[in-house]
Amino acid sequence: MKFKLNDMEKKWILYDVGNSAFTLLIATIMPIYFNYLADQAGISEVNYLAYWGYATSAATIIVAVLGPVLGAASDTKGRRKKIFLVSLLIGALGCVFLGFTQSWIWFLLLFVIAKSAYSLSLVVYDSMLPDVTTDDRADQVSAQGYAWGYIGSCIPFILSLMLVLFYDKIGLTMKTAMGISFLLVAVWWIVMSLPLLKNYRQKHYQSVASGNNLAASFRRLKGVFSELKNNRKILIAFFFYIDGVYTIIDMATAYGTALGLDSTGLLLALLVTQIVAFPAALIFGRLAGKVSASRLITVSIGAYFLIALYGIILKEQYQFWILAVVVGIFQGAIQSMSRSYFVKIIPADKSGEYFGIYDICGKGAAFAGTMVVSLISQLSGSVNLGVGALSVMFLIGIFFFLKADKTPLK
Repeated sequence: MKFKLNDMEKKWILYDVGNSAFTLLIATIMPIYFNYLADQAGISEVNYLAYWGYATSAATIIVAVLGPVLGAASDTKGRRKKIFLVSLLIGALGCVFLGFTQSWIWFLLLFVIAKSAYSLSLVVYDSMLPDVTTDDRADQVSAQGYAWGYIGSCIPFILSLMLVLFYDKIGLTMKTAMGISFLLVAVWWIVMSLPLLKNYRQKHYQSVASGNNLAASFRRLKGVFSELKNNRKILIAFFFYIDGVYTIIDMATAYGTALGLDSTGLLLALLVTQIVAFPAALIFGRLAGKVSASRLITVSIGAYFLIALYGIILKEQYQFWILAVVVGIFQGAIQSMSRSYFVKIIPADKSGEYFGIYDICGKGAAFAGTMVVSLISQLSGSVNLGVGALSVMFLIGIFFFLKADKTPLK
């Protein structure tokens, strides 16, 4: 039987379409522009990769600190949409300013602000899933969100790519082309968010007395950490394997650029990743109805372990294309299955609190992966070894995931 989305599920998915444009910008054009700014400042390729990794780590540390607090606050009745809107606007405005920044230091500072706000909006967005669907539909809805996000983000990306590659032929400077590209992504992000902002209603929430919202949020957050003591292995697993996934997403273009690969080829290869990820995410979503999500997650972690090892030998452009295709197959699967799996084991009225913690183990904890890549690259003088070191994180992740108690917390 064909799976059919309802109206609210479609509006929720549209935000995946919107924010994925910023995700793709971070993974493709943004590192190349930073490389351009860094090169003008006389920064070496190894240090360029390291600085980009440190900035990414700074953004994720901020999310690790603020994510659980804002997530807990968003569980309060009437607060979720407001927190979501503020995070969205800060991220989108930061994206606009990034496009018109000419100093590499200011670029990194604005990047940290924009990426932090973007990630915090996803904490709240993910926590909306129990409000827009049911547990038996969560795997499919989550997979469709990632799938349509991948393919939808290609629209502003292709337009931006045309501007960046052919700016001189249309009478623009590179800096102007970059500014327009970043503005285009920000507008796309906001427009795709409007249906959800207009129609979302918070169904699951915690009620507190007026004036005690912040204190109550911290008390509830303390209770969640207590509840998670018996499930700490699943959190450790999430920490390591999701951390590795987001590190590869965040640093793919920076890695290829540091290897001296052609920028145009890198961008096109990552466009292929998005295109491949679209049907792959949908296929894994359907498989979740026949095979347990935990088994699909295990297979995907194993695939990423091999991907990280492959990074050690990657030298040529065609090898990067192979990497892009394989990542596309498993990227949507591991992200969407992990999100829906988490939804099904947590209490719906505490989804903000739990997703705040989940993001510490994912987007918010990616500082560990980026720090590993940056430090190993600088110490060894080889970016290949830096990326290859991520294989250890996937190995630890799969070990704890197989050992974890997966009993629902509801």
